[in-house]
Amino acid sequence: MPRTLVTGGAGFLGSHICEYLLRKGHEVLAMDNLSTGTVANIEHLQGENFKFVKHNVTEYIYCAGPIDYVMHFASPASPKDYLEMPIQTLKVGALGTHKALGLALEKKATFLLASTSEVYGDPQVHPQREDYWGHVNPVGPRGVYDEAKRFGEAMTMAYHRFHGLDTKIVRIFNTYGPRMRPNDGRAIPAFIPQALMNQPITVFGDGSQTRSFCYVDDLIEGIYRLLVSDYHEPVNIGNPNEMTIKELAEMIIKVTGSKSAVVYNPLPVDDPKVRQPNIEKAKSKLGWEPKVGLEAGLRKTVDWFKRHEAN
Repeated sequence: MPRTLVTGGAGFLGSHICEYLLRKGHEVLAMDNLSTGTVANIEHLQGENFKFVKHNVTEYIYCAGPIDYVMHFASPASPKDYLEMPIQTLKVGALGTHKALGLALEKKATFLLASTSEVYGDPQVHPQREDYWGHVNPVGPRGVYDEAKRFGEAMTMAYHRFHGLDTKIVRIFNTYGPRMRPNDGRAIPAFIPQALMNQPITVFGDGSQTRSFCYVDDLIEGIYRLLVSDYHEPVNIGNPNEMTIKELAEMIIKVTGSKSAVVYNPLPVDDPKVRQPNIEKAKSKLGWEPKVGLEAGLRKTVDWFKRHEAN
């Protein structure tokens, strides 16, 4: 039975990773300081093959016994969170990645870094390919997240080249699904509660900026395929179906049957105008591409939000 450590295991993506690994027959150790994650995301996983440890991964990580895989997902991941916790975001991207890599090296484990499409910044190449170096403002307010992830990628490749560590880097594009925190600052968990309560849906800018939304089950499948592959360069995992934020708001109104109107607020500083993954590498190296359409995925997500609000 493979034994896997998931940092950030109580978060949105981390909890789905833990759940998937358990189905694949792994013993799973989830580690989280609960700054943005919650035990509610993983309490249904409790059992002999799952253990939760509350720990801040910027501190030394100790794990008794063998570890086969280290999956580093710990980090604030929404603009609201990393703007409220800028120094913690930089620390978990730098010190946390260093500590997690050190554990992987000690255990001779495979290491996977959860990176982000934000490494491309406000891109001047569209759609974004993995060989594009990005257009990031290092001193802007979003730089704390962008540069933390870029540094994490550099450190991961350094461990691969210098120590021969088996490493993987996944660049995650916009993802949605059950267990997102309502109103965490991202579009879908902001729009759905507003729509369900027939409140105005708040779109930043004029709504013409684009994103590409991937349902969480598709994303996790792609990440797992990368984890068990022999590929070491960064790989984009996301859904290339690009749409405007205004179109997203209109689809959520349709799916929820809401009476909400769309209202517009000023665009945040350095907010990317476009975002769309080129996934040719994921197709060729991993045999992966997303399967869940946006409307179907949104319906599943809306159902979860309805149950969540009811509880």
